Amino acid sequence: MIKSICVYCGANFNGDENLKAVIEELATLMVANNIKLVFGGGSVGVMGLIADAVLNRGGEAIGVIPQFLMDKEVGHKGLTEMIVTENMHQRKQKMADIADAFLILPGGFGTLEEFFEVLTWLQLGLHQKAIGVLNFNGFYDFLFKQMDVMVEHKFLKPINRDLVINDSSPQKIIDAMNMFSAKPDEVWFRDRNLS
Repeated sequence: MIKSICVYCGANFNGDENLKAVIEELATLMVANNIKLVFGGGSVGVMGLIADAVLNRGGEAIGVIPQFLMDKEVGHKGLTEMIVTENMHQRKQKMADIADAFLILPGGFGTLEEFFEVLTWLQLGLHQKAIGVLNFNGFYDFLFKQMDVMVEHKFLKPINRDLVINDSSPQKIIDAMNMFSAKPDEVWFRDRNLS
């Protein structure tokens, strides 16, 4: 069972009350299932919302933030634990190391960059952790369509496209992540003489 989830999400929030309600539903599920939040350590945007929602329900929230962002006073002040790193690379590695799974919420460039990095690591067999996309209101529909185009043009194998759990329901995505079992693409390794 998953004991901690690294949530990648935006440092901005668009004010959508329905999104806020989904974030609060996710936080309730995490706390009810004793799942710790691992996140980017910020107090702003969707990051701040998920951290506050988990903390307000008595859960644990572990932030990982580089020093330059702490210096800009965007670090959350009320976390269970705050880990300060020297740079963004160390931040991402630390978040990946201490989480049992990854969940993507709405965000911008940084969210996508973090998502694709851990997804690539999963494809390469560098970890076996579940990756879910909480696809609120179809926010990531076009991203999944692009993945389908990659498959269609043979730049992505269907087996790797299927590594991502995609759902709009917090309960369904947590359930699916708990059932996830990854296997590295053995054909990919064999074709490249890497295994």
